[in-house]
Amino acid sequence: MIMAIKRTARYALSGVATADTVMAMRDALDNKRSGLRALLPFAGPAVIASVGYMDPGNFATNIQAGSTYGYELLWVVLLSSLVAMLFQAMSAKLGIVTSRSLAELCRDEFPRPLVIGMWIASEIAAMATDLAEFMGAAMGISLLFHLAIGWGLVITGVVTIGILSLEKKGFRPLEIVIAALITVIGLSYLSELVIAPPDWHAVIFHTFVPHLHGSDALMLAVGIVGATIMPHTIYLHSGLTQNRAPTRNDYQRRKLVKFSNLEVIGAMGFAGAVNLAMVAMSASVFSKNAPGISDITAAYHTLTPVLGAGAGVLFLISLLASGISSSVVGTMAGQSIMQGFVGFRIPVLLRRLITMVPAVIVCMTCNPMSAMVDSQIVLSLILPVPLIALVVLSSRRSVMGQFTASRKLIGTAVVATGVILVLNVMLVWQAVVS
Repeated sequence: MIMAIKRTARYALSGVATADTVMAMRDALDNKRSGLRALLPFAGPAVIASVGYMDPGNFATNIQAGSTYGYELLWVVLLSSLVAMLFQAMSAKLGIVTSRSLAELCRDEFPRPLVIGMWIASEIAAMATDLAEFMGAAMGISLLFHLAIGWGLVITGVVTIGILSLEKKGFRPLEIVIAALITVIGLSYLSELVIAPPDWHAVIFHTFVPHLHGSDALMLAVGIVGATIMPHTIYLHSGLTQNRAPTRNDYQRRKLVKFSNLEVIGAMGFAGAVNLAMVAMSASVFSKNAPGISDITAAYHTLTPVLGAGAGVLFLISLLASGISSSVVGTMAGQSIMQGFVGFRIPVLLRRLITMVPAVIVCMTCNPMSAMVDSQIVLSLILPVPLIALVVLSSRRSVMGQFTASRKLIGTAVVATGVILVLNVMLVWQAVVS
């Protein structure tokens, strides 16, 4: 009993959780809570990770998919969401079982030269991700408030740092803000579907029946996959779960994994629904009025005269919420990656500046949309790194003990990783030859 109290105090004082939250977790693990009351204390990691699946990169690819091929690529969004659930659940389980993040386990389990290469690649991925997200938010602010893009960058940086500062008060305030921004994105697209109702019969049909007409459709499908599954969220999820809840035995860890899987299904299911809504809205509006559009600014300028100023404002609000929330999560992921691979942290402000300065330079010297597309290609190249590491570590009994992934699960993950690797190579090849 005394040891349990000491552990509770340690978790409460570490800034990971308040004493009330830790006690609620303890009650749930001791079967003193049931149903939703048992799940809610553990909710948060998958919600934060889901932001990576609703970032400005998804806006660009989903708009292009809907405007070019109508509803035909909805099944790709569904498939990508299911694969995302698989890998995010594996990452969360890794953190719960080992109390180590994916990056930390890579440092411990793999040869040092490989670890250094993985760290460099992962840092590049974090910066590329943050570049697109930061610029997406800046574009939303610029268009919504009629400001120069430079002011949008400054405001995004200040707001992001402000939200990140909430982490000092524990994980709940930060998670609540992120959840609120996600809700804004969801409500915005729900409203868009009300304003511009899609062909629901076509939506249902193409969500479950695959269609690919030509190599261009295949390449766009690859782009959707590349923009959906993000390297930084794979790393981050394990870091968010590694010491979140105090467990005493394998029974409680198994129960915690079950809670985590339920949250992953809910959070990633919501993110998938938002992406489906993006494609459906784009098919309903842009396929008729601006076929083949992929530029976010052009999409806004097309949407306003077709559906009215209200629809345009909702679009920008959702883009702004997406950019800010994903920029916050991108910075958190970068911090987790650095701490895991090399064992030290840097101040949040410095971390924010490391990724903000390149974004400002790129935005001032290049076409923002071209830079966003290029960043997705970089992510596509690096994505297999955390996926392969996750599969390898999840299959090692020396790491996972009795929680080692089953052969069926590992086989599914290997096939998914192989398919993603091939598709991403095709995406890069298209970019090189085009």
